[in-house]
Amino acid sequence: MKKEEKQLLIDNLSERLSKCEYLYITDISDLNAKNTSDLRRSCFKKNISLMMVKNTLLRKAMDKTERNFDEVHEILVGNTSLMFAESPNDPAKIIKEFRKKTERPILKGALIQDMVVLGDDKIDYLVSIKSKNELIADVILSLKSPAINVISALNSGKNTLAGLVKTLSEKE
Repeated sequence: MKKEEKQLLIDNLSERLSKCEYLYITDISDLNAKNTSDLRRSCFKKNISLMMVKNTLLRKAMDKTERNFDEVHEILVGNTSLMFAESPNDPAKIIKEFRKKTERPILKGALIQDMVVLGDDKIDYLVSIKSKNELIADVILSLKSPAINVISALNSGKNTLAGLVKTLSEKE
């Protein structure tokens, strides 16, 4: 690869790293062609961009951004692939599901907004992270639940109150 091509790749990668909120750093080496194709297809369905990258180019791209990637530099050893996602847990779900069939991909680390998670043992934690939309739905549901209880209590009380008034009016 020519120096100009490398510089263009570094520039494009640093721009993506600056904008990406959810980045997974994995090792997908030793996957055969069929499994790699299946992984790429799974990523495509979840709108995840899967990209193989050389560690030296990735380091240069990380250094070029304003974000702090110092914690990540130690895991940039061996084969490295990046998963750029729009949801914090979709790549983790794909990795976990894929690991039922093969021992790869291995999670090296993940950057979830400003949080850095290192190590393959954190995959279950990453699967459990909720997306912004899931959190909003939980808040709305928790706010909606007491209102539903109050409304149903008032509705049931209305029938009881009406029956009570009818019974009292009949007594006299």
